[in-house]
Amino acid sequence: MLYLLLATPFIAALLVALAWRAPRRLIGWLTAAAPLLGLVLLLPLTPAVMGGEVPSAVLPWAPEIGLMLSIRLDGLAWMFALMVLVIGVLVVMYARYYLSAQDSAARFFSFLLLFMGAMLGLVLSGNLLMLVVFWELTSISSFLLISFWSHREDAREGARMSLAITVGGGQALLAGIILIGHVVGSFDLDVVLASGDLIRNSELYPWILGLVLAGIFTKSAQFPFHFWLPHAMAAPTPVSAYLHSATMVKAGVFLLARLHPALAGTDLFFYVVSGIGAATLLLGAWYAIFQHDLKGLLAYSTISHLGLITLLFGLSTPFAVVAGLFHIINHATFKASLFMAAGIIDHETGTRDMRRLGNLRRYMPFTSALAIIAALAMAGVPLLNGFLSKEMFFAQALEIEGHGGMRDLMTFAAVLAAVLGVAYSLRFVADTFFGRGPRALEEAPHEPPRWMKIPVEILVVACLAVGIAPAWTVEPVLRSAARGVLGDALPQYSLSIWHGFNLPFLMSLVGLLGGIALYFGLRRLLNLHAIVRESLGRKIFRINVERLYYLADRFTRAIANGSVQRSLFLLVLSAIVLALSPMLGHISLPPMPQFSSLPPIGWMGWLILVIGTFATLRVHRLRLRAVIVVGSVGLMVSLTFVYLSAPDLALTQLLVEMVTISLMLLALNYLPKESPPERSRLRHWRDVGIAAVAGLGVGGLVYAMLSRPGQSIAGELLARSLPEAYGSNVVNVILVDFRGFDTFGEITVFGLAGLIVHALLRRSRMAPEEKVEGPPLPLPMAADLSQLLFPLALTVSIYLFLRGHNAPGGGFIAGLVLVIPVLLQYIIQGLDAFERQFGLDYVKCIGAGLLAAAATGLAPLLWGYPFLTSGHVEPELPLIGAVPLASALGFDIGVYLAVFGGAMLILSTLGGIRPSLTREAYQAPIRRPDPAQFRGRRN
Repeated sequence: MLYLLLATPFIAALLVALAWRAPRRLIGWLTAAAPLLGLVLLLPLTPAVMGGEVPSAVLPWAPEIGLMLSIRLDGLAWMFALMVLVIGVLVVMYARYYLSAQDSAARFFSFLLLFMGAMLGLVLSGNLLMLVVFWELTSISSFLLISFWSHREDAREGARMSLAITVGGGQALLAGIILIGHVVGSFDLDVVLASGDLIRNSELYPWILGLVLAGIFTKSAQFPFHFWLPHAMAAPTPVSAYLHSATMVKAGVFLLARLHPALAGTDLFFYVVSGIGAATLLLGAWYAIFQHDLKGLLAYSTISHLGLITLLFGLSTPFAVVAGLFHIINHATFKASLFMAAGIIDHETGTRDMRRLGNLRRYMPFTSALAIIAALAMAGVPLLNGFLSKEMFFAQALEIEGHGGMRDLMTFAAVLAAVLGVAYSLRFVADTFFGRGPRALEEAPHEPPRWMKIPVEILVVACLAVGIAPAWTVEPVLRSAARGVLGDALPQYSLSIWHGFNLPFLMSLVGLLGGIALYFGLRRLLNLHAIVRESLGRKIFRINVERLYYLADRFTRAIANGSVQRSLFLLVLSAIVLALSPMLGHISLPPMPQFSSLPPIGWMGWLILVIGTFATLRVHRLRLRAVIVVGSVGLMVSLTFVYLSAPDLALTQLLVEMVTISLMLLALNYLPKESPPERSRLRHWRDVGIAAVAGLGVGGLVYAMLSRPGQSIAGELLARSLPEAYGSNVVNVILVDFRGFDTFGEITVFGLAGLIVHALLRRSRMAPEEKVEGPPLPLPMAADLSQLLFPLALTVSIYLFLRGHNAPGGGFIAGLVLVIPVLLQYIIQGLDAFERQFGLDYVKCIGAGLLAAAATGLAPLLWGYPFLTSGHVEPELPLIGAVPLASALGFDIGVYLAVFGGAMLILSTLGGIRPSLTREAYQAPIRRPDPAQFRGRRN
């Protein structure tokens, strides 16, 4: 059930993406079904979680490095999962009416579901490495959501800024998690949470804390990384309501709560976390007062409230943790309702600029009432939920002991934050719903559709219900979440609406009266509508980005100036340096072993290899001859593999040579017959020296390998191939089973190479007026022969594929075998004639191959086995008998399709280039991008 809970949003995202042509209403219902089903799945687990149990499930992914698909549902994860799903349902309902007819509903909702699944995975993760994976997925999916309106410059800039900051913090978090695993010896969350003393006493603790906090502070927009969040307001309002109330920015404070037992309890934690939280609390509140955009004001208020939550967790006492968790709940409800109300105002008036709004209570009375109540909750007015968690903050500030003057400092910061919070809440209410206006609107304001207001109504009712009857509404949820963080160390606390006339109540009263006085005082002394404040962090970020592009451009001009010779020189030189650096001072060659003597045919093959190598050097300027000689060297390498009883390697080498030679011949069509002579003798001897060092280095490595003792892993692989992987061809078993993950990476790179070549050269196809209809040469007999050759080669390819697990063959070899006759068809019939006849889509072929390989690898997880674990069956077929089948066959299908698609995509793209364009591009100077085009500019 836990895995189904996690998988539901991802499955729904795929279904919504595939249903892009469906009616918008159906897409909306399909999207809403995912969080509703998640709530249905969460409901049966609630009694166990409330009772203190921790339902969990574990599937091995890569157990050797500690990576497990582990799901763990304690009280904290349950509370966040509930927020993600409940507010997710409301956001989907709201977005159904917010999006315009020009917006792609399928694309929007699929991105939203992807983000929902990433956030669920984050809060449910029981393994820290798995948590980091979902952490980064939230950054990527939020980037897609923020940039949804990609035609707008501010959306693109905000998305890039959020991605750069949060992904940078994610890299720091990954480093911190790896250090935690190193100290604890495990990435299992239960083990880590129980090892707090071990982590705090480690000499690596300051590094661990700094790296983990870097990830937390960037994700939750803490000072000095707070500036990205206001620019994310360029996203559609449903995205803002979801990301900045219950999900994206709450991921950081969730992780702070999650790792609290392991990291908190030191002076370093206290001062850093509470200090950063206090700075963010006050800075965000001050900037919120001077915003003119409704969402901008709410964004800075979100920064302030996140600072408050961070400050509470930094204080580290059990009561402060409870107060922080309580404010997470309260902030999610009133901030989501406020964002939705701001979106309604924008939707119905055409603007969010408070300088053009005003007096909306007369035109939109119902929406105004809802927004005012939510804003009062944000300000901490009594009988609303924000008041209760604010009083808990005041009470905790007064109870700080030790740490010098921190009690007085935090008390002052709490009162000042309350004053500023009331001031910006009043700005939101007064400038939008009271006073004069509205001004210069394109249409008269009016109430939105009924169903668009329902999510706001539900959230506002929750604010009232929690504020009036907290013990009946939120106390069980809060107690369960607090137990998930504190365990048995739960403090005594009371969620009543009245605690008498005490010092926290007096501080609340001072905050309310002081905030009112501050707002009206600022209005009297300043023209708030004329003040524009830009974040210093944004300016620094822009300067750094421009400087980075400038340095990248300088580096590119210095390194990649279009000279292939220079690129090869730097590549080989770098390889030499990297290879020699570990061996400096430790170079010692073992004694020459006794090698068996070569027969005459072996010496003949060696002699041909040597002659072919030197002949390549001799004729390298004559490109066609050089290609022919290189092909002879490749052929002799293939025969060497045959002599050494390695048929798989021989077949692979031979087929790769055939495809590579064809690729080179296609490239020669667009190059001069001869390469220009080397005019610099110094450069000539430099290249000779580099080549000699590289050759001697490779020779030394070969010698060292050949002189090693005979014991190796080969015997173990041979022994395990048949009983564990059900294949007698150990080479194929290694590729698709023992090292299947490496092979999956290789075919991914191969497919990407084909796509990159296609992307770079696809606009260089022959123009319509230059195309030649039919075969390029009148060869009817050859065309007929090619028609017969193709099915024969396809048969051979399938045969080699099917036998690959037990005899020489396999997906890679079979894919290359099929490339050869297709290439011959191209040569005889012409590119367009062949593609019209067969209708092959090599891009889809690559995608199908990668999906087949990934699906085969993921399937074992359903039965509790690691990724890419092989299975074996022997079904009894009529007249045939038992047929042995290994699940690795599905992975090999993916290899087959990806290799064939990638190779043919490259060959067909090169074969269809317009020669005139290629020659012009070859002779023209390189065009370099102007760094100014990457600077953040508004339209």
